[in-house]
Amino acid sequence: MQKNSLYDVVILGAGPAGLQAAIHAARRKVSALVFGKQAKSSLFHAHVENFCCLFNVAGEDMLRTGREQASRFGAEIVDEDVMKVAANGQMLDIETEGGRKIRCKSLIIATGSTRNKLGVAGEKELLGKGVSYCVECDANFFRGQEVAVVGDESAAAGGALTLLDYDAKVHLICRKLQVVDALRQELERSRVIFHHEASVTAIDGEKEVTGVVLKDGTRIPVNGVFIELGAKGAMGLATALGIRLDDEAKYIQTDKKQLTSVPGVFAAGDICGPPWQMAKAVGEGCVAGLEAAAYAKKLKIE
Repeated sequence: MQKNSLYDVVILGAGPAGLQAAIHAARRKVSALVFGKQAKSSLFHAHVENFCCLFNVAGEDMLRTGREQASRFGAEIVDEDVMKVAANGQMLDIETEGGRKIRCKSLIIATGSTRNKLGVAGEKELLGKGVSYCVECDANFFRGQEVAVVGDESAAAGGALTLLDYDAKVHLICRKLQVVDALRQELERSRVIFHHEASVTAIDGEKEVTGVVLKDGTRIPVNGVFIELGAKGAMGLATALGIRLDDEAKYIQTDKKQLTSVPGVFAAGDICGPPWQMAKAVGEGCVAGLEAAAYAKKLKIE
């Protein structure tokens, strides 16, 4: 990585949208950095038959080739999730799960769009009544209360730490915590209460959440349940930046240049809405990469 940790373009997501953005940005001779875990891309386990000029190709192979292309043109790729993004004047500050701190002129969000669900009793019924899929969005509603965070990866770990900032008593329920050592150590030094090798089988409550039930029968009384299954949620990052979402807060809104409502921040791929097709993701990634590079070149830093 660059010694000064300042990049022209940072891309969140190592799927087809993110890699295509990296290829085009790097070819415009700007410094480009990609954060993301390839196996998290929905393309990784797919078999592609409907992408123009390619037929019967394994998604994993396509991602490997895309990664090689992006690297060949000069983009750097780091296999980490991003935990925090914040505006800093005309720049953006980024912090990863491994503790890396990066500053960039422009940002492309290409992390895909998923809201993995537990599929347990009470989850659907109590959504918005204590059940949430976004710590950054809803943490303030649970200030000083007892809450549970469910998940094994960076989204859950980071969410649990964030909730501590709201004076919450936090339970982290996980089967097997899968985060980098730096994040694990931060958790272990914190006030988060761990429930290892555990899973939620039900969420209790009628008009609002009153507790969660674990597989071994243990009941934990809580006021809120944050379901964070997978990598750091893009919507949480978008919310932190004040990016305009659609009416249902499911997708990021962009213009034809893939620019969001925040100057210098672009988005591409599934995070921008359907159809869920690689062709769309690649096309939007192309536009975002070119536009982010152009923005970074024009940005005058005082």
